[in-house]
Amino acid sequence: MAFSYMPGFGNDFETETLPGSLPQGRNSPQRPAYGLYAEQLSGSPFTAPRGTNERSWLYRIRPSVKHTGRFKPAHYPLWKSAPNVGDHELALGQYRWNPVPMPKEPTDFIAGMRSITTAGDVLGQTGMAAHVYVANRSMVDDHFFNADGELLIVPQVGALRFVTEMGVIELRPGEIAVLPRGLVFKVELVDAEVRGYVCENYGAKLTLPDRGPIGANCLANPRDFKTPCAWFEEKETPCRLTVKWCGNFHVTEIGHSPLDVVAWHGNYAPYKYDLATFSPVGALLFDHPDPSIFTVLTAPSGEEGTANIDFVIFPPRWLVAEDTFRPPWYHRNIMSEFMGLIHGQYDAKEEGFVPGGISLHNLMLAHGPDAPGFEKASRADLKPVKLDNTMAFMFETRFPQMLTRYGAELETRQDNYIDCWADLKKRFNGTPEGDWS
Repeated sequence: MAFSYMPGFGNDFETETLPGSLPQGRNSPQRPAYGLYAEQLSGSPFTAPRGTNERSWLYRIRPSVKHTGRFKPAHYPLWKSAPNVGDHELALGQYRWNPVPMPKEPTDFIAGMRSITTAGDVLGQTGMAAHVYVANRSMVDDHFFNADGELLIVPQVGALRFVTEMGVIELRPGEIAVLPRGLVFKVELVDAEVRGYVCENYGAKLTLPDRGPIGANCLANPRDFKTPCAWFEEKETPCRLTVKWCGNFHVTEIGHSPLDVVAWHGNYAPYKYDLATFSPVGALLFDHPDPSIFTVLTAPSGEEGTANIDFVIFPPRWLVAEDTFRPPWYHRNIMSEFMGLIHGQYDAKEEGFVPGGISLHNLMLAHGPDAPGFEKASRADLKPVKLDNTMAFMFETRFPQMLTRYGAELETRQDNYIDCWADLKKRFNGTPEGDWS
């Protein structure tokens, strides 16, 4: 069936599946229509400033207190939370991996989560974790919510359907979705196998970056974000709800589906975004702008201009700068960078960084174009060139990203990654021209 969406970012939305199921002029009538229960889902403290105050009113068949019973521990040993330090022997370095293998056993989205890095402190609600998901089975009667943070999902192989209590999001590679902290959902597979990346944000929620001198347009425009219209299921069969809370997992048995919201209104809701609608800006004459110019979403920290998380993409775009080394320059950075490639080729790493792959460049560890990329860019004819059929991204954070044991021992890690810079030559010979032989 087709599912519909409402455009806009951070709007106050309203949506109903049955006529008159959404109260008008009030939030909590004495007897809501259809015998529904009124319930508020808050994504911020009640007293947060208006600009950051987030809440939605849900009108559901049963209140959420009926969607949990007694909990018992659940175990997902490959899903880690920060701080997760010292569980492997791998020394510090720049790392790169080929794609995480698809599972051979039946595996759903939650069981298929593999943590690669953690950063910050889940209990202090700062930092993040970077995961890869792999799955080959839908969640049918299993449901999940994450009390530790919101989830930014970046598909790389296969389409998925996120069936949430506030509506349904269908997601394909080239799109992203954000599921707020506390939102109940299950994941159905549209394709037989799926793989992608997840950023679990413990801190302040993701929002659009300020454009500053860029002005009112370009980058990610609010109208291109899509929030699902209300959808519900009335299913009276045994179901399970698993909760991630303070880094641990708990499961409870219930006798019905928790996805029973008939109508809702508010500004705390899931959404998706098509990365192809990102409008990049760049240098029109010389030099290479900072990669921050490609920020789609940012999660602010308490320090102005220093992000808890930046979600940055490197989309198709024209390169026109004169007398300029066009790929990203060599640098060391106070931010830590987890990169993935959705499809195509990344211009600074033409070999070795493949779709579905990962690279990790932690704070103050040097990185930049590999030797072949440097040679090619240094000798290129600087006519206008379009980088096409490519989409790389970065989860960047102010915190060091601590590698998990799974990531350290993953068989797809490229032990020779450091060698990609081995052939960079000394060009200095004391003359202004240098040695380019």
